[in-house]
Amino acid sequence: MSMVNVDNLTRVYYTGSIRQVVFDALSFSVEKGETVALLGASGSGKTTLLNLVSGIDSPDHGRVLLDGVDVHAQAEPERTLLRRRQIGFVFQFFNLIPTLKVGENVALPLELLGTDDSTAQQRAAALLEDVGLGGLAMRYPETLSGGEQQRAAIARALAHQPAVLLADEPTGNLDEDTGGLIIELLTDIARRQGTTLLLVTHSTHVARAADRVLRLSHGQVKSELMP
Repeated sequence: MSMVNVDNLTRVYYTGSIRQVVFDALSFSVEKGETVALLGASGSGKTTLLNLVSGIDSPDHGRVLLDGVDVHAQAEPERTLLRRRQIGFVFQFFNLIPTLKVGENVALPLELLGTDDSTAQQRAAALLEDVGLGGLAMRYPETLSGGEQQRAAIARALAHQPAVLLADEPTGNLDEDTGGLIIELLTDIARRQGTTLLLVTHSTHVARAADRVLRLSHGQVKSELMP
């Protein structure tokens, strides 16, 4: 069964009198537990697509189904709850909260869902061990390396055991060797937890870690085999 179903999605932007079609009747699906890389050049609409899938942005036409739920048929409060419960995000620039310690950053999604502090802290500690940051819960993000910050960001994204994980260029701010380790870690944990992963990248090397690759070009996607 599809976890993510993008159906006939169209998104158009206007800059003055200039009309820019980002997607034109775009359709694809991602199965439960599948890791799919969305490959495309800069400006091809990859981040826009993640925003549409998560309900942050709205399409002009078409729909996005998340585990059978029409994301854009929900009112904004319901979409916010859907993201909070069902979706995890990993970003290029980590987006850790600098005034919170690493453990507090990881526990935050659970606290937003009303999880008691003790359970949230235990879950955060277990995830930090899983990503190789055991013992760093009391550090602040600025004291970590870029690779360590991305590991913490992955732990935070998975803290509430989301059904779908959206990763937007998660290695774009890292050197190649560190980025390779991060992708290996990200895909391994997602598969072990049965999380559906949609991984946006411009790198064919990163895309090879996925179960399937979709190339985004001129508002459409097509399956692609990596060499």
